[in-house]
Amino acid sequence: MCGIAGWVSYDPARPVTAATADAMTGTMACRGPDAHGLWLDTHAALGHRRLAVIDIEGGAQPMTFAHEGRTLVSLTYSGEVFNFRELRRELAARGHVFRTSSDTEVVLHAYLAWGEDFTERLNGMYAFALWDARTEELLLVRDRMGVKPLYYHPLADGVLFGSEPKAILAHPAVRPVVDAEGLAELVAFTKTPGHAVYKGMYELPPGHTLRVGRTGSRLRRYWALEAREHTDDLRTTVGHVRELLEDVIGRQLVADVPVGTLLSGGLDSSVITALAARHRAATGGGAVRSFALDFARHARDFRADDWRGTPDAPFAEALARHVGADHDVVTLQPSALLDPAAREAVMRARDLPFDLGDGDTSLYLLFKAVRERCTVALSGESADEVFGGYRWFHHPDSVAADTFPWLAPPFGTGISGPGSGPGEALLDRGLLEKIDLAGYRDARYREALAEVPRLPGESGRERRMREIGYLHLTRFVQWMLDRKDRASMAVGLEVRVPFCDHRLVEYVFNTPWAMKTFDGREKSLLRAATRDLLPAAIADRVKAPYPTTRDPHYLDGLRTALKRATTGPDAPVHALLDGPSLAAATADDPAPGFRTGTELVLALDFWFRRHDVSLEI
Repeated sequence: MCGIAGWVSYDPARPVTAATADAMTGTMACRGPDAHGLWLDTHAALGHRRLAVIDIEGGAQPMTFAHEGRTLVSLTYSGEVFNFRELRRELAARGHVFRTSSDTEVVLHAYLAWGEDFTERLNGMYAFALWDARTEELLLVRDRMGVKPLYYHPLADGVLFGSEPKAILAHPAVRPVVDAEGLAELVAFTKTPGHAVYKGMYELPPGHTLRVGRTGSRLRRYWALEAREHTDDLRTTVGHVRELLEDVIGRQLVADVPVGTLLSGGLDSSVITALAARHRAATGGGAVRSFALDFARHARDFRADDWRGTPDAPFAEALARHVGADHDVVTLQPSALLDPAAREAVMRARDLPFDLGDGDTSLYLLFKAVRERCTVALSGESADEVFGGYRWFHHPDSVAADTFPWLAPPFGTGISGPGSGPGEALLDRGLLEKIDLAGYRDARYREALAEVPRLPGESGRERRMREIGYLHLTRFVQWMLDRKDRASMAVGLEVRVPFCDHRLVEYVFNTPWAMKTFDGREKSLLRAATRDLLPAAIADRVKAPYPTTRDPHYLDGLRTALKRATTGPDAPVHALLDGPSLAAATADDPAPGFRTGTELVLALDFWFRRHDVSLEI
């Protein structure tokens, strides 16, 4: 998948240097363990860390195109373009000559052939930087759905960029400063497009390019969700969803390294695994490899609740048997989830504190185990956002709430399950008022609603459900994709997300809500399109969220860690916390509702200690 970094400076008094560019690139080593590359020009430095997936021998980067001994364009590229073979044939017909079989070279030649408009031809997940020596301009590009991250930091004389904030923070001109708005963004759980939390830093929004030149920069949106009339009947719609899924899976199985699937036993991952197994059987590829996560003693101690009615493992194993998958179960002990080394690895990967806690740590440990057998894994991420799977899509109070549905009662921000509470539960009430967290959330919600495309005359439930779909596809999914990217790239694993194919997203976004729920259930279209591939128990299984442990040993360990992190007035997080809430959370018989808040405080503690962050609030 790779990691990229770079620096552009037009000021002769502050020229780019190999040492600094190399240090920035070095922070991306986890994303690209296979090779390192650095390219310098008078005003630009492009760095690359490679995870070799396609054309192992020929795809080295940064990649350049030269004419008559002069480099015209240089590219540092992260991601995959899944239609690169079709583009290569089209470009070859136009006279382009290729020296490798990589998709990287196809991207390079596509830019030479079509200029900045080449972005409209790409199907994939990518983030890359092109230095055009002919105009002395830098072009940053991010994929439509924002599967791959890309950050930048404007300078008076140019710009810094990187796959992750840590690449930019490695430059001596940048300090890790967070102001009131940054802290609000960190805690709000709104994932504002373009916001990077750190002062002066930005995330390139999905579906955008940024062109940087001597006279300034220009941010351009090349893709957005549009409202279109849906004219297909139900049978045709179901059939087209199936056709799209088969095409997407076929494309995303292409690699020159081992590929597997992440299989939870839910509908989304089961569909991915079943389609992958069918495709491999049809092409003589052998059994698909699948990987599941489980917790020690989880089956023995499992108790159904309103959040989760059944454990995952039996369903994952049933699907694996059904399709003949080569299936592995990664079982985690509470000690592994509390291991400081694992938790610190997650925090180093994230660059910012988040509050999912063991949900992040378990994902990292799962990916670490998967990487021992595969370099690429397909995931069911984003199916809930595309097809309307989350419970708050279907709860009347959440739908009617005048805020983001995942923040509204009865679910609130308790994403880790019932009783987990919101992330800000332990923060000082005066601090929350100072950063105006409630006002910040409301402002971001109003901004998002103003963007929603609509059909003429659309009203009532269809109008509201279009809004909710848009909020998830442009905000909520970004949080989920970012989490998965960081956890996977921390161990050099490329995770592909077929449900983020922009053709599928566009088609389902414009399918009426009444059709998306035609049988009265969540994800009706996905079930109907794939039921023949699955055992009935899995096809009819109720949505269950990503698992988090309920082991009391883990919860006790959390409370102990919280006490340790907050002991003494010199503790970095002490000034941010609410005294009574902290006492309730660390009591021998702790009050409920502080689990997510505890995870956030522990993450904040690590963040302050490691990154020397300055708060300017």
